[in-house]
Amino acid sequence: MIKLRLTPYASTVWTWNGRGYVTADRMSEIVPYDHPLVEHIAVTDSVRTLLVVRECVAGRESHEPAPRNVTPGEFDEARTLAEQWPTDYVLVETSPGDPCRVTAGPGGIAPLYVAHDDTSLHGSWDMADLAEHAVGLSSREVARLLIYRPRYSTETVFRGINRVTERATAIYGGHLYLHYPEPVLHGGPRELVPHADVLGAFVEAMDDALDLRPIDRAETALHLTGGFDSGTVGTRLAERYPGHFPTAALLIAGPGRAHQIRRRSEILKTLPFAKPDHLIDALEHAPLSRECARVRGEKISPYEEPLHRPFTVLTEALAHHGARVVVTGLGGDEMVALSQAEYPHKSMGEISDGLPWIGDRARAALEFTDDGIAPPAAVNSMTLLSLETTAPVLMRAGIWPVHPFANPGMVQLGEWLPMHWRELKQLQRRRLAALGLSADVTESRERESFTEVVQHTLTTIGHPLFAEMLHEGSPLFDEKLVDPDGLRAAVRRLAEGPYREDGDAQLLEVLDLHFAARSFL
Repeated sequence: MIKLRLTPYASTVWTWNGRGYVTADRMSEIVPYDHPLVEHIAVTDSVRTLLVVRECVAGRESHEPAPRNVTPGEFDEARTLAEQWPTDYVLVETSPGDPCRVTAGPGGIAPLYVAHDDTSLHGSWDMADLAEHAVGLSSREVARLLIYRPRYSTETVFRGINRVTERATAIYGGHLYLHYPEPVLHGGPRELVPHADVLGAFVEAMDDALDLRPIDRAETALHLTGGFDSGTVGTRLAERYPGHFPTAALLIAGPGRAHQIRRRSEILKTLPFAKPDHLIDALEHAPLSRECARVRGEKISPYEEPLHRPFTVLTEALAHHGARVVVTGLGGDEMVALSQAEYPHKSMGEISDGLPWIGDRARAALEFTDDGIAPPAAVNSMTLLSLETTAPVLMRAGIWPVHPFANPGMVQLGEWLPMHWRELKQLQRRRLAALGLSADVTESRERESFTEVVQHTLTTIGHPLFAEMLHEGSPLFDEKLVDPDGLRAAVRRLAEGPYREDGDAQLLEVLDLHFAARSFL
């Protein structure tokens, strides 16, 4: 939600110029994201300055953005209160003769990447703005992504570019220091009292999360995939605000396609949603097609949506019809996830012979994939990474994302629920059943995913892209993170079939990383 350039030991006299904050010597600048759901304020005690960019909160009046003069005591109080803000935020602190400090809020709604040169700290929610600071590839982070074992940390694919994780602070005074916060403590399942109204508590928690932000300030649309999570949030909003919110979704391929259409149709007929319903065929606008920004050579972060092309088309359609806010179901999986003790299962990203393209340096780095990761947050780390994939595409189109399942109150409710309410998403299923939706919606065992879209991409569009990569080379080869001989063998096997979801699907990450590395470096 912020772009910045901060130069320590220079002027710290800030003014608001109508677009952003700038110092008297113009050596530092802060540009907040311009949106009805984002506000910015600043205070100074004539020595220290605190600049805050944050999500708006419903029922709270807005303040003038120009820096306000306060006493030192009032400044200290403002600094304390800034971290108690109930939605997401970014804090910037400057003072003459001191390093500058940038602290991220707890929500992770928009990513914050930072880099530095000899004089200044640079930051942005769009990694492309920092491309000139990328000096190479991180073997550990690339290895994590190649085997689908993502970790939430300050490290990114590119050496020279870092992520400011939730509640972390970037301190820059000529050298960059990234300080992790204390871990957030979490609870476990609790025993319910007799006749506990779990669905009532769930609806109340949803309402609290939905009412926190003034989404009525801007045109709002709902991501309604037909799944349990977006379906639960979307139906609640339609129930409370009949005929107010239009809907949108990406249409999948394969056996689940007809079922997705059928489920969405029933949900749309049962609850009073607004028109239109924006439905984009993900197969028609397949990832890595020639219209894809990655393939065209644009600087697209490797953390952005893997299905970048269809998600961009959907986002552009929403923006064209005036949407400025999108409400999603992201975080629903993690809210009701089962622990290893409840359901023993393999961890993500186990290296195997099925990934012959993993290069020597990447294999060596896999031993250290859990090193340097961020401490536990209020929100699950996988949810935070998911939010990071979604935000940049939406924000470029002027759309602000809202994720009710990522609200700490929703997360805590999920932690406290006994296993039988979380297993197979019983919480969401029973909530949808309470609305009168049929078993076709609430008891579905049909898998709905983008597996077939990825398969189509790799087995058709992917072949010439792999051939070009193998012929012209790649930074991934140069740094021995991907083995070209192993990749060549995998591509040959992919052409000969049959397609294997576990072992072939990971090749999409190879192409995404290749295009990112080629455009950034």
